Amino acid sequence: MSRQTYRRGAYVMDARTGQVGEVMGHEGPNVQLRPLHGGQEWEADPCKVRLAPNSEKRAAGITRERP
Repeated sequence: MSRQTYRRGAYVMDARTGQVGEVMGHEGPNVQLRPLHGGQEWEADPCKVRLAPNSEKRAAGITRERP
């Protein structure tokens, strides 16, 4: 997998955890993700993160995108 940079607010899938998270920023080599329904942020390896397709976003409870 290649290292990708995602904008703040993007919804991504962390392959390590199997969770969809919201990109909050980047710290060192990692991307910081926030759980969609609250909870503690976590750091993810950018090589293990990809944009979440609509089907995964719906399954995670996202009903509409922010502008």
